Amino acid sequence: MGSRKHEMAERMKAEKKQIAIASLRDCPTSPRKMRIVADTIRGVEVNRALALLRYSKKEASARLEKLLRSAIANWEAKNEGQRLEDNTLYVKEIMVDSARMLKRIQPAPQGRAHRIRKRSNHVTIVVDKKITEEKAN
Repeated sequence: MGSRKHEMAERMKAEKKQIAIASLRDCPTSPRKMRIVADTIRGVEVNRALALLRYSKKEASARLEKLLRSAIANWEAKNEGQRLEDNTLYVKEIMVDSARMLKRIQPAPQGRAHRIRKRSNHVTIVVDKKITEEKAN
C-alpha cells in the first residue's frame, strides 16, 4: 500500500475511534413521531440531551433515552482511558428511517375494509467528541 493511502487509512481509523454508534431496529413507533423527538436532541451536548429526553412527555423519548445511554456506553468502551466528564460529547448524527409496516384491516360499512398501516422505524445515533477551538489551534 502506498504511503498516502496508509496515512489516510490511519487517519480514518483514528477518527472512527472517536465516534460511537448505537442503533435501534424495528421500534414500534411511527417514524414521524420519532423524528419530532430526534430533532430536539440533534447536535446537542449529551448530558443536556439526556435531560431533554427524561422530561419529555412523548413515548418515543423513553426509547431514545435508552438508545443514547447505549451510545455513551459504546463510546466509553472504545475510549477506556478517558472519562465522560472530561470530554464534551454531543449527538453528531441521529437518523430515523422507516422500517417494516404491519398491514391490518379495519372493517368498514357496507362490507368494505380499510387498511391500517402500523408503522415502525430504525433509529441510529452517532456520538462524537466536540473539538474545542483552543485544542484545534
